[in-house]
Amino acid sequence: MTEKGQDLTGRENVVGTIKIADEVVAIIAGLAATEIEGVAGMSGGFAGGIAEMLGRKNLSKGVKVEVGERQAAVDLYVIVEYGVPIPDVAYMVQENVKKKIETMTGLEVVEVNVHVQDVRMAPEVKEDETRVK
Repeated sequence: MTEKGQDLTGRENVVGTIKIADEVVAIIAGLAATEIEGVAGMSGGFAGGIAEMLGRKNLSKGVKVEVGERQAAVDLYVIVEYGVPIPDVAYMVQENVKKKIETMTGLEVVEVNVHVQDVRMAPEVKEDETRVK
């Protein structure tokens, strides 16, 4: 006899269980955060820096998640571009991350905490390159 359960969205599920790895939720959150204009990147700390030096792209860099059966909480460590309104950018990050995780996983996102770790200046064009020769 098949035991009935519920999937992540609360729908009845008689086929089996669905479990989304924490790392998957973290990757979704990191990608969603970097979609926002004004976010220069994610701050991954020491471990993230070593992974990148070894040539590995860490898509969950700067993201910590706690995932329960039906809910998720996210902490994001971001680097913003110089000159952007930081509160506005942080709010847009929160909204986009919440929307993407909920849409893609069916989990309810109970909080998205944005930690601004650094400000990055836009790369300057060398004066010599701008002159007409």
